[in-house]
Amino acid sequence: MESSKETGCHVPEGPVLCINNCGFFGTAATMNMCSKCHKDTIMKQQHTKLADSSIENLINGSSGSNVKEPVISDAMDVQAGAVQLKTSSKHTSSDLYSGQSSKVETKDGPNRCTTCHKRVGLTGFNCRCGNLFCSVHRYSDKHDCSFDYQMAARDVIAKGNPTVKAEKLDKI
Repeated sequence: MESSKETGCHVPEGPVLCINNCGFFGTAATMNMCSKCHKDTIMKQQHTKLADSSIENLINGSSGSNVKEPVISDAMDVQAGAVQLKTSSKHTSSDLYSGQSSKVETKDGPNRCTTCHKRVGLTGFNCRCGNLFCSVHRYSDKHDCSFDYQMAARDVIAKGNPTVKAEKLDKI
């Protein structure tokens, strides 16, 4: 007690509750907030800095400004990606209203065997001819495969074994 009077430090009488009234205890190092509330406020501050800098870059149109960028954690990169996705979706919707047609992706039907049209799902086999087959028709002799296995094997052997020619020797 005497040392605290000499240094002027104030020791709290008991534990201090979080100032956000979340029910946990806070510390002076975290501005009398619990660790979760402190982390949330830091994340909000970084998010607002990031939003301000990105809005400023959009307004000014300069990507190479001399203004320091805030340090961003991995979680902030994910949030920034979500913000960019939202803005890009706004651009695509405005393009649709302006009369420009965009490519509409159609959902493919279930994966089916090319020979028997049986549903194969995730257990389908892709052949070198580029088609999808069930477990019965997966072999090249079970379906009329158009891939030339002999020529492919010849090419592999030719690339793997180049011809070696000895230098000509002068006859004595």
